[in-house]
Amino acid sequence: METKSTALSATNRMAEGYRLHNRIGFKVTRLARIMEARLEKRLSEHGITRLMWCVLSGVGLESVTTPSTLADYIGIARPAVSRLLKTMEERGLIERTCIGDDKRYTELALTTLGQEKLKACHVLVRELNDHFAGKLDRRLYETFMETIDELTRDEHVQLMRL
Repeated sequence: METKSTALSATNRMAEGYRLHNRIGFKVTRLARIMEARLEKRLSEHGITRLMWCVLSGVGLESVTTPSTLADYIGIARPAVSRLLKTMEERGLIERTCIGDDKRYTELALTTLGQEKLKACHVLVRELNDHFAGKLDRRLYETFMETIDELTRDEHVQLMRL
């Protein structure tokens, strides 16, 4: 049977060397949330969310034109992409065209409004990226990007949100 002093001793051993603010998960999450909040604020001025931006840039800049390849491109589950595309279509940002006779296969394109939002928001995204990248010299930036790639390598998790 564990006594109160034994439990306290185990807790003290766990606490040795543990500092929340020195944990990689804490630091990476904090940076991501800071960047996320800044980007969301700027994009919201145009009625766009971060995920909408991912769709706009994927379709408009990188020729990702089907819902399934878009889900892989963004790194989120297909049902989340389907809901997002429905919202964006309702707002007049994208249009879907059936490929052949099968309505399950669609191709995506930006509408004129979608292209306008892409152009306006691209500037904001570039400014945010430049803000944070500008805090690092070139060597450190490259190392940072390589480190992120290494940490995410072989991590095949489909996210419901990004």
